[in-house]
Amino acid sequence: MTPSLEVHGLAYAYPDGTQALYGVDVTIGRGERVALLGPNGAGKTTLVLHLNGILHGGLGSVHVGGMLVDPKDKKALREIRRRVGIVFQDPDDQLFMPTVREDVAFGPANLGLRGPELDLRVERALRAVGMLDVAGRPPQHLSFGQRRRVAVATVLAMEPEILVLDEPSSNLDPAGRRELAEILLGLDVTVLMVTHDLPYAAQLCPRSLILSGGVIAADAPTPDLLADPDLLSAHRLELPFGFDPAAVPPRV
Repeated sequence: MTPSLEVHGLAYAYPDGTQALYGVDVTIGRGERVALLGPNGAGKTTLVLHLNGILHGGLGSVHVGGMLVDPKDKKALREIRRRVGIVFQDPDDQLFMPTVREDVAFGPANLGLRGPELDLRVERALRAVGMLDVAGRPPQHLSFGQRRRVAVATVLAMEPEILVLDEPSSNLDPAGRRELAEILLGLDVTVLMVTHDLPYAAQLCPRSLILSGGVIAADAPTPDLLADPDLLSAHRLELPFGFDPAAVPPRV
C-alpha cells in the first residue's frame, strides 16, 4: 500500500539564510498516528509547511499518497492540499464564518460541492467531532475546546488522507483533552501530531519522531522513546514529574 507520506532528503533554508532542515527522511504509512516532537526552533513547522506545498524551493522531495508535492503542478497541488489537512494551534485562525455550519462547509464548497452532497459532508464532519448540535451557532460563542473540535471538523469535511495537528492539547482543560483524544482515536485517517505534550503523545501515538537541529534524531515506538531520559534531555524534552510512559501504552 502506498504510504500516506514520504519525505526524502528534504533540506530547506529561508531567504535570510537560516537553514531549517538539513535532510529529513520520513515515511508514514496509511492510518498511522505519529507524534512529531522536538524543541522550539527544531524545524517542525518548516517540515509541516512542506507537506502541502506552502513552503518549497529547497532540496529533496515530498510525496502525499504517492503524489509529488510540486508547486508548479497547480492541479496536483490543489488535490494535495485537500489530502493534507492542517489544524492550527489557535482555532480562531480557522474559524471566520458567521456560523459553525458555514465554517465547516467553506472548504468543500470551494471544491464545488453544493446542495445535499455538501450538507452531508458537513453533517458527517460535525458528527465525527460531536458538534452537530451547535451547527447553527456562531463559533465565537463556543468554548475554546468546542472551537478546537469545530476546527478539526473544518478539515475533516475535506476528507483528508493526513490530519496534521499543531499542539492539539494546548489550552484544553482535562475534560477537553480527554474528549479530543477520544475523537482522534476514532478517526480513520493518518495523523501527524506536532506537540510538546509528551503524555498526550504517549496516549495517542504508537510512534514518535524527534526532529532536532533540522534532522530526524529519533524514530521509535513512543514508549521506548519516552523511556530514554538521555535522549529526551539531549533534545530539550521533559516528561512531567512522576509521569511513567510505560503506564500509558498508546492505543493502536
